[in-house]
Amino acid sequence: MPLSTEYIMDVLVIGSGAAGLSLALRLAEHCRVMVLSKGPLYEGSTLYAQGGIAAVFDENDSIDFHVDDTLIAGAGLCDRKAVEFITSNARHCVQWLINQGVLFDIEAATPSGHRYHLNREGGHSRRRILHAEDATGRAVATTLVSKVVSHQGIQILEHCNAVDLITSTSLRLSGGRRVIGAYIWNCLTEQVEMCRARVVVLATGGASKVYQYTTNPDIATGDGIAMAWRAGCRIANLEFNQFHPTSLFHLQARNFLLTEALRGEGAYLRRSDGSRFMPDFDARAELAPRDIIARAIDHEMKRLGAACMYLDISHQPKAFIRQHFPNIYNKLLTMNIDLTNQPIPIVPAAHYTCGGVMVDQQGLTDLENLYAIGEVSYTGMHGANRLASNSLLECLVYSWSAAEDILRRLPNINQARQLPLWNDRRFSNSDEEVVLQHNWQELRLFMWNYVGIIRTTKRLERALHRSELLMSEINEYYSNFRTSKKLLEMRNLVQVAYLIIKSAQQRKESRGLHFTLDYPDMLPNPQPTILQP
Repeated sequence: MPLSTEYIMDVLVIGSGAAGLSLALRLAEHCRVMVLSKGPLYEGSTLYAQGGIAAVFDENDSIDFHVDDTLIAGAGLCDRKAVEFITSNARHCVQWLINQGVLFDIEAATPSGHRYHLNREGGHSRRRILHAEDATGRAVATTLVSKVVSHQGIQILEHCNAVDLITSTSLRLSGGRRVIGAYIWNCLTEQVEMCRARVVVLATGGASKVYQYTTNPDIATGDGIAMAWRAGCRIANLEFNQFHPTSLFHLQARNFLLTEALRGEGAYLRRSDGSRFMPDFDARAELAPRDIIARAIDHEMKRLGAACMYLDISHQPKAFIRQHFPNIYNKLLTMNIDLTNQPIPIVPAAHYTCGGVMVDQQGLTDLENLYAIGEVSYTGMHGANRLASNSLLECLVYSWSAAEDILRRLPNINQARQLPLWNDRRFSNSDEEVVLQHNWQELRLFMWNYVGIIRTTKRLERALHRSELLMSEINEYYSNFRTSKKLLEMRNLVQVAYLIIKSAQQRKESRGLHFTLDYPDMLPNPQPTILQP
């Protein structure tokens, strides 16, 4: 068997979204960095983010207001110190992004600089969302990618999946337990490669592909969460899966997101008869946090036996709509929907993983030299429900704080002398891909039905039983069949599904994104749900 290709790096960054690329750029002037991307470098959840980045740039706003709005949306479960840390470092981290070349929409030029156009979204008491039209994620992703590909200090591996983290225990090395590298599946050569690294950073995003309906791209399979768990890291708050209230209900675009900013600019949620329903559920109506709106839509759909509800901004001037939402307007026109004169059919869809790998204020996990930043991590920022447009902000702030910590610690971290070779004596099977596809469909369907917007004890028990059966089956495949991209993703997805279910079973209350009919009330003094391997 030929020896595996081995890379030797100072820092291996697994993931190529806003968090991973920002970190790589901050580090690359000082050390050797490799960025691992599951697909093309630009493909990730960042690319599809429409709304923007929340930060205090207006004189009528304040960090205290931003903190309060985040705490309210988080339903009593945010870590206040984390919220204060992120919001107080928001402006300089966003300014760094502007300095890289991201062009946010400008309202006016002033003697002291630009005054940015700021949107308001659900749960925010002020306008504080910087945006690039209605395609902020695309502006951020394309800018960062252009910087990364032109930087000689960053090596890029595209179309490669991280298989597992390699720790010091695998070589019985002395000293504390630490990460020393990772195995990599190269989808182009269909070979396992290795990277020896002094530091590994997980920036792999969330796990919303565990659900049948999601706004996320196919790569969101919880890889970083699963790898960290297998390596011995604690996981927190995975029961809080955010369902975006307004995903387009259309066969041609099942994962097309309709930004929160539409409601911020006056769009109403309506039943099929044209009547509004959000005032019946919350005094903030369409500007209530996402968990409340998603449950209201789900309630009305079930009560009326309707396939969808509707989002309507057609009462606003046509020129205003086309100016503020040009990409959504043009996309909908391709499906014969005119945003300016008709309501849009919508349903909730899995959107964001609020829990993840536990980290400190620098993004450091339980495992020495292993960091986790972005959606893969649990910082305490989001609590039981993420406030709109705080996600890209968290990516930027933690890519900065992690980079600062890595550069401080890197001179004292020794490179491992070797890595254990990958054992790939397993064989392929012609039926494997078909069976995996069936497993994939089964998993996403029972997670949607049993661990979705509304839960019960019995539904969670059924989901746990099915996940355990699937895990046993997938582990057997993994032990006997040759590695493949689909097998790796399914292995991670079923692991994260199991962790989501176990987390949901531990929370005996309804709070934020976790709502169970058997425990409809909130308990006093809530605590994070922490799972220990």
